[in-house]
Amino acid sequence: GFSYDYKTREGKDIHLSLTSNPSHLEAVNPVVQGRARAKQRQHGDTGSRRKVLPLLMHGDAAFAGQGLVAETLNLSQLKGYRTGGTIHIIINNQIGFTTSPEDARSTTYATDVAKMIEAPIFHVNGDDAEAVIHAMDLALRFRQEFGRDIVIDMLCYRKHGHNESDEPAFTQPLMYRKIKQHPTPRKGYAKKLMAEG
Repeated sequence: GFSYDYKTREGKDIHLSLTSNPSHLEAVNPVVQGRARAKQRQHGDTGSRRKVLPLLMHGDAAFAGQGLVAETLNLSQLKGYRTGGTIHIIINNQIGFTTSPEDARSTTYATDVAKMIEAPIFHVNGDDAEAVIHAMDLALRFRQEFGRDIVIDMLCYRKHGHNESDEPAFTQPLMYRKIKQHPTPRKGYAKKLMAEG
């Protein structure tokens, strides 16, 4: 884990806390929810629950495939577990280790499991930095206004393998031929900014 106290330009303090995450995908989700709820109680924020914001990062295959995600979402709306909404950011690289989405789930979108709690879902192009910022701003505003979970599905790609031993060009040759030719988000955004002057 990690924690840090950040001071804003306005002089306000924000405490950031990163929960230790085991290699078991999504196992940290209920831990984050419990820590957020405990911190809300510690700060006397048991009504609106706006002072502590849980944020979870997910992979697309794990969000759709791990039962712990559905279990945590299901608990999120119950009085005894409510945190005032969690922002879920899915890094959707359109592959789970070496498995394509059509071989990994029965739904169109990795985010479909979040429909069980009627969470708003924003699908956003990870190559478009301004669209990602806009989606995050909307998600923050929604969470603070309505106190509910919200999902950002950031469609992107994984440049390299899942780990040191994975060479994705073996299992996804066509996809990785395209990825190899595709400019990185940083290069694409730099080009856009230079074109705008």
